[in-house]
Amino acid sequence: MPSNEISTYYDDSESRETRPELRLATNLVNGPKVAIDCGCGAGSDIAFLRANDFTVHAFDIEEEAIIRCASRFERDENVFLSRSSFLDYSYPSASLIVADASLFFCRENEFSEIWSKMNQALLPCGVISVSFLGPDDTMAGPLYDKEKYWPHVLALTKGQVESLFLDYKIESFTEHTTSGTGPDGKPHHWHIFSVVAVKFP
Repeated sequence: MPSNEISTYYDDSESRETRPELRLATNLVNGPKVAIDCGCGAGSDIAFLRANDFTVHAFDIEEEAIIRCASRFERDENVFLSRSSFLDYSYPSASLIVADASLFFCRENEFSEIWSKMNQALLPCGVISVSFLGPDDTMAGPLYDKEKYWPHVLALTKGQVESLFLDYKIESFTEHTTSGTGPDGKPHHWHIFSVVAVKFP
């Protein structure tokens, strides 16, 4: 079961403003409007994708996320939900794959296989919009409370992120660094790489 902190995160993110990266990614799609939302959380990205006529396949490992999305999209026949991990999910073919603030929580020894599965599912000329945790983020350090949140954290350097996109044309690569207060009310430094890229034919 998720902690109170995770439930609060879902509450706060349920109606969040759509990120520029996702807007860019949807505009770049030139093909069947089929998307996979990896780690869908409370469903804010699903709602945006549906508003743009995408059929959405979405998964999350947290039961609360799937319960929330099942209620939110119960009347929508073009939203397909699964409770699953990145590793175990059966990825359908898609023209858009979205993974925002979710690859952060993959096990390091599983990431290569996960990334391979995602790439195989993405159609030629398909678009991927993903974010990766940088090594300077508070979550990558000793102050992150794994008991309250998720037990595994995957942090990548800029060079490691860039090496993942040799078979892509990168349309946007942004390194976000900012400091403030996290959802637990404690100081937090964010270090995130956001990438939008188009798979070569």
